[in-house]
Amino acid sequence: MRPAVVLAGVENQDYILCQVTSKPYADRMAVKIEENDFEKGSLRLVSYARPTKLFTANEDLFFSCVGKLSEAKSHEIVETIVQILTKSF
Repeated sequence: MRPAVVLAGVENQDYILCQVTSKPYADRMAVKIEENDFEKGSLRLVSYARPTKLFTANEDLFFSCVGKLSEAKSHEIVETIVQILTKSF
C-alpha cells in the first residue's frame, strides 16, 4: 500500500493522484506534509507529496482514507503541479 493525495476525480470512478512517501529523495519539488497539515486524520510519519509523480487509479484500488489535508496544503501541492506543467523546457 502506498499513500497518495487525491487531486481530482475524472470519470468511471478514476482519480488523479499524487504519490506520497516518507522520504523526500532528491526531489526539490517535494511538498512536506506534517501532522498539522491535516484538517482530520494524519500519517504516522512526516511525509512528502511528490508532484513529479502523478498517476491515475480506479477507486477499487483504494484501501482507506487516512485523513483530509488542509485547504492551504492541498493548494500548495496543486500550485507546485501547475508550476511543473507550465515550466518552459
